[in-house]
Amino acid sequence: MAEPRRPSIALIIGSGPSAPSTRHWPKPSNMKIVAINNAWQARPDWDCLVHAGDFPVARRPDRLMPGQSVHSHESYVPAQNRFGGFVYGGGTMAFTAGYWALDTLRPDILAYFACDMTYSGKVTHFYGQGTADPLRADVTLQSLEAKSARLMALAGRQGCACVNLSSEPVSRLLFPRIRFDELDKPAEPVQTDAAAMEAALLEETRLGYMVEDGEYWHHAERFDASALSRIDDMWLRVCQPAQRQKRFA
Repeated sequence: MAEPRRPSIALIIGSGPSAPSTRHWPKPSNMKIVAINNAWQARPDWDCLVHAGDFPVARRPDRLMPGQSVHSHESYVPAQNRFGGFVYGGGTMAFTAGYWALDTLRPDILAYFACDMTYSGKVTHFYGQGTADPLRADVTLQSLEAKSARLMALAGRQGCACVNLSSEPVSRLLFPRIRFDELDKPAEPVQTDAAAMEAALLEETRLGYMVEDGEYWHHAERFDASALSRIDDMWLRVCQPAQRQKRFA
């Protein structure tokens, strides 16, 4: 009898203080490691680096190992556009990297680590004090929880389960928490309210806030913050309450 197929895993590593602890995690053959910006420094065997267009050249790797690849706006902008664009998906790299992975790697499990976006204490990033990009005043980031719910719901529609491997007490991600050693088990995509999801997507289409080149900040005067906040609330209702963590206070 054939063994069941192992789920394909995309592990996204951010720059939270716990990122270097991944260096000791094994890397099974069914896993691709996606590092965001500086997180390529957390462990040497990453597969894909996804960095912002303005990420300084001096902070990028100066050499690649076989199989490693680097991706920036020319790759992630069309990927995120295929999931509705930056205004609805959230204009910060934690979500952009997730949509890129869904589009490019099409994993069964999208696992996040060191991406809790809470920035508490003096050490906000594994390399020290950094800029809390997701907390900047931005019309696309009014609710990080809602943006994570949207990503989780659209991943689920693709047959992919989003999980958070963090053991931090609070996270802005609403993904279910699991341990790293549980990753190799089949994971069920989030249960969603199909009608609520369709309503949220229809409202996004009605507003028409797509910016093809991804530079949505040049068009901020077009966007109604209240309308986007209402869409956030719609996405929070898409995922069943049992699947969601308590919202960040």
